[in-house]
Amino acid sequence: MLFEDTYKTIDKITEGVFKDRGSKFIAFAYPITTEEEAKKVMANVRKEYHDACHHCFAYRIGHDKLTWRANDDGEPSGTAGKPIFNQILSNDLTNILVVVVRYFGGTLLGVPGLINAYKTATQEALNIAAIITKTVNDVYEVTFGYPAMNSIMKIIKDKGLEIITTDFAIDCKVIFKVRKNDSGHIYESMNRLDSVEIKFLRVE
Repeated sequence: MLFEDTYKTIDKITEGVFKDRGSKFIAFAYPITTEEEAKKVMANVRKEYHDACHHCFAYRIGHDKLTWRANDDGEPSGTAGKPIFNQILSNDLTNILVVVVRYFGGTLLGVPGLINAYKTATQEALNIAAIITKTVNDVYEVTFGYPAMNSIMKIIKDKGLEIITTDFAIDCKVIFKVRKNDSGHIYESMNRLDSVEIKFLRVE
């Protein structure tokens, strides 16, 4: 069985707005790849919307979708972060952060009202987002002598591999990425060549 080597995310920042009984909920969806990036975005949102009552958020990160967090930021437990996160789950998205900024309108909305508000604001932002499918890729470094140059470059060209960097000095070195499900075949093809060393670097 093949590894699931694709995932869905958004391609750019989008915004959605929901209003209820005077309260205004502004949702921002951001494409991100790390928790550090999420923290920086959150810091910027809190700074820009410093006069808002709440800055609630949820994110999910990684092609394995295992890294996530949801935060109510002072709203009653489970009324903000969870509804935001559930919309991320509903759309099967990862590498995404959604922040919902709330301006209080003077009327308490109650638990059902808050859940609906944070859910709907998030939906509004995601409804206009362009959802894209990306592949999970293995990154390799292959080192070889000049006699193997044609063979290596032929594999790269024939298989449509994406070259990240090249160094053709004393020894030739190429760092490239290959789709996860093609990774084993490419590794074997290069590894069986003479005077070639191939090393796995990372997944991205």
